[in-house]
Order: sequence, then C-alpha cells, then structure tokens
Amino acid sequence: MTVVGLTGGIGSGKTRILNEFEKRGIPVFNADQEAKHLIEQDTALQNEIKAAFGASLFRAGNLDRKKLAEIVFSDPSKLKLLNDMVHPRVRNAFAIFKERNIGKAPYVIKEAAILFETGGWKNCDKTILVCAPVAMRLRRVMERDQTEQNKVLARMNKQWPDEKKIPLADFVIHNTDWTQTQLEISKLHRILSA
Repeated sequence: MTVVGLTGGIGSGKTRILNEFEKRGIPVFNADQEAKHLIEQDTALQNEIKAAFGASLFRAGNLDRKKLAEIVFSDPSKLKLLNDMVHPRVRNAFAIFKERNIGKAPYVIKEAAILFETGGWKNCDKTILVCAPVAMRLRRVMERDQTEQNKVLARMNKQWPDEKKIPLADFVIHNTDWTQTQLEISKLHRILSA
C-alpha cells in the first residue's frame, strides 16, 4: 500500500487539505490528533508525562495542553523528551491503521507536522508539503488558537522553514487561495490513484 506523507508548518492548512483527501475516500491518519488521543487514553503515557513534567499538568484527568506547550516549546530538551514518549506510540498506531486499510484505497495519507524534522518522510512512498507565507500562517494560528504572536512564533521556530523542506517533498501545495488549492488536491489525487 502506498503511504503518502502530508506535512506543512503550523498554520499552513494541512489539516484542511487532509480533510479534502478524506472526502475523496482516502483513509487519512492525523498524527497530531492521534497523539492527543493517546495522551487522553493511555494511562502509562500519562504517568510518564506526569513524572517528567509534573502531575500539576493534569486536572481531573485532563492534560493542560497550553501549559505543556509553554514548557516544551521553550526548552528543546523537554520537547525532545515529550516526542520520545509520544512518537513511538503514534508510529505503532499508524502501523495498525495502515494494516486495517490495506486494499480499501489506492493510498493512505499520514499527516504529521514534523514529518521531515523527525525523518518520518523516509517511511513514506511520496510526500506532500503544504506551504503558505509566514504572515498568513501567523494570522491563521492566532485566530484559530486565540493566542499571541510570540507564542505562535516560538512554535514555528521549532519547525524547519519551507525552503529546507521543499527539496525533500515530492509535491508542494501552495495554500494561499482555496479554489486553487482544491484544484491542486484533485490533480494530486488523480496522480496518486493511477
């Protein structure tokens, strides 16, 4: 089964694009959503997070994501520690997802925000990079998350710039005009389905 990696910087619109592929009948795996699900459901993972970052991050069993983000995005070693806890579990969940979808579609999509940064693209047959200007991405995330510019910039700075990712991508979608983006998605779907 063909595995297509889909990635892009925060605010590039990769989740919206992922949803468009899903509407076309393609099984999609959202690594960020899976990570959130695992943190909510996996007691062993919750205990690892509590041990590493403090039990006060959890209230009534729920993780305070904003507080955790403030911790990990201000300290690269803490971000690495969190990723080392979560990423193996997400990889395992993707392996199960892939197995369940064999024969259901010509390809599956694995969306991951840091696909290139982690080397995860090497486990994909093809990759799609979603790009948008930094100012547009900033505005999107600030509106979506109701957060401040400096916090968004801190998260952006943990990801590679598009210029570093473009040479690694098989396909690039410039997501600045939604009508044009939809045309690009349809074209890519035809290519990947062939």
